[in-house]
Formats: sequence, structure tokens, C-alpha cells
Amino acid sequence: MPFCDLPDLRVHYLDDGPKDGPAVVFANSLGTSTAMWDHMVPHLPDGLRLIRYDKRGHGLTDVPPPPYAMGALVRDAEALIDHLGLTRVVFVGLSIGGLIAQGLAAKRPDLVKALVLSNTGAKIGTREIWEDRIQTTRKLGMAQVAPQILKRWFNHKMPDPLVMQDCVDHLTTMTTDGYTGCAAAIQGTDFITPTSGLQVPALGIAGGRDVATPADMVREVCDLIHGSTFKVIPNAGHIPPLDHPERYAAILTEFLADVAHLPK
Repeated sequence: MPFCDLPDLRVHYLDDGPKDGPAVVFANSLGTSTAMWDHMVPHLPDGLRLIRYDKRGHGLTDVPPPPYAMGALVRDAEALIDHLGLTRVVFVGLSIGGLIAQGLAAKRPDLVKALVLSNTGAKIGTREIWEDRIQTTRKLGMAQVAPQILKRWFNHKMPDPLVMQDCVDHLTTMTTDGYTGCAAAIQGTDFITPTSGLQVPALGIAGGRDVATPADMVREVCDLIHGSTFKVIPNAGHIPPLDHPERYAAILTEFLADVAHLPK
């Protein structure tokens, strides 16, 4: 089980596929782990180097005292990619992972060949919404707020029962510090200006039934990046790799064929 030891953080990651293959780095959503991608990855083409990691406060990565700054989350991703000796990766970020993707592309354009911004925005929610969520989570604990989180993720229909149970297990066992720390990072982030300056191939993926980051929000962040493309999975919620893994993989594969020169 690989870990990357940074000066202030031990980061858990997975590194699958040929080491000389096109590198794709995945950053998952608030309240999930690398397992968020598990049902989608088998539908991707062979030959890719797939790197999934747990951001600070999540999964098997260390949980520093909150709050966290978005700059720290971007720095963690940057340090992991540097640790692996990679450049020009395709960075796939979902929700808060999409914010990390934008911040990394703005800070280190040499590291990012292309972006996939999934179920995200340049700014997500308001300071008041996030402050309320942080305080409620601290007061009630993860087990009590988990049902509301799951309702935001899967408001239209619940995924496969085993997938759902994995989500419940992860939410109810993760620390309040990890969840609220990253929530604070979202609360303090507005990437409208830096993202509007990006010059990188970009794909936006939205869920047609996503209430957390509606399709229009994803479209708006795509509109900031010249030449970007935008796709909607009509019946998907906030985490399409879990409720529509095959369709998500198909959209991602088509984009990778263009930017990483893979066969379609």
C-alpha cells in the first residue's frame, strides 16, 4: 500500500497500470476515498497509468487539525505528482477535486496536460452555507449528518446496495476534522479569475440530477476555459462514477483518446 511522505502529511495513493502509460490523476469528492473510482476504473481502456489518492483528512491519508486551505490541498496534489516524477498528467477532479484541479493547473501548468472538471465549479456554494454545514457536522458528528450528505449525492435514486453501503461506511467512520477541514477549504475558494486564464484542454462532466453542483454550474466553469467541452449524464447525481460508472468511463475515454492519443 503506497504512501507519499510529505513534510507535514502522509498521503495514501494507488498507482495502477504501466509506468510508461499516459498518466491520469484522480481527485475525489468531499467525504469519499479512492474507492469512489473503483466501479468506473475497470471500464477504462488498457495502457493508462491510473493514480488515485486520498486528499488530506480522507481515507488513509493523515488528518491534520482543521481548517484546511485550498492552497494546502493543491500543494498536496502537486507534491504527489512531483514525488512520482510525472509531468503533463491528465487531472480528473470531482467536486472539491475539481477545485484542486483548477488550482493545480493555475499554479503548475507544467504538470497538467488536460483537465476533467466533474460535478464542480469555480466557486461552490456560499460562505454561509459552508459555515452552517461545518458547525452542524461538528455538533452532530458524521454518523448523524451522513443521511443528508447521501441525499445530496443521490437525490434521484440510490446506487447498487453494495455501493451505497460502502458510502455509508466511509462517511460514518471518517473523522469530523477531515470532513470539516476540507469543507472549510471549499468555503474559502473562488477560482473564477485564475480559471478564466487557463489555456489547457478541458472537459466538464455534469450530472443532470445533481443538486450539489448543478449542470449549469459545471457549464459555467467550462465557459471560463477557451475550447473546453461539456457533457451531461442526464440521470446522474453528484457522483456519476458511482451511479453511472460505464457512461462516465465512456465520456472520459473519448476525451483521453483526444488528449492522450489513445484509440477510441
